[in-house]
Amino acid sequence: MAAALLLFLAPALAACSDDEGGGGNEAPPTPTVEQTERTEGTEQSPAVTAPPDAGAAETEIKQNWQKFFDPATSTEEKQAVLENGDRMGPVLQAFSGDERGGQVEAKVSKVEFTSPTEANVTYDLTLKGATALPNASGTAVEQDGTWKVSVKTLCALVQLSGNGSPVPGC
Repeated sequence: MAAALLLFLAPALAACSDDEGGGGNEAPPTPTVEQTERTEGTEQSPAVTAPPDAGAAETEIKQNWQKFFDPATSTEEKQAVLENGDRMGPVLQAFSGDERGGQVEAKVSKVEFTSPTEANVTYDLTLKGATALPNASGTAVEQDGTWKVSVKTLCALVQLSGNGSPVPGC
């Protein structure tokens, strides 16, 4: 199944024409604890590592990841839940144009907030109902008031195709 998933991702390499650089070669960020310097006479406040309503944000992340990887979701709807989705259209069109694109889905199993606007996401990617990529790691970002699948996550999946060519926009 993993090989079939990789073949599914290969057409995206040739379809993306966005020349914007983005650092997709980087691994998802490692959670860190931010510390602020303590000055005399003031108390140190703990770093905020989650949005104000973490429960609602987690629910939105799960819903938007499911929508992004749902074969029935249109390219336009996927762009709405993908970071910088307006610039990632060519990659999304390649996904929807591949017959296996209609067979891939994702289920989020864990969300860990690393900041008020970023989260690490653990998910299973399935192909035709069978788990092809278990416990995959990705990131979600809050952009324009919406929690979205990060470009880093999409680019990492595209790079799994093994083509070795750089992906414009990633």
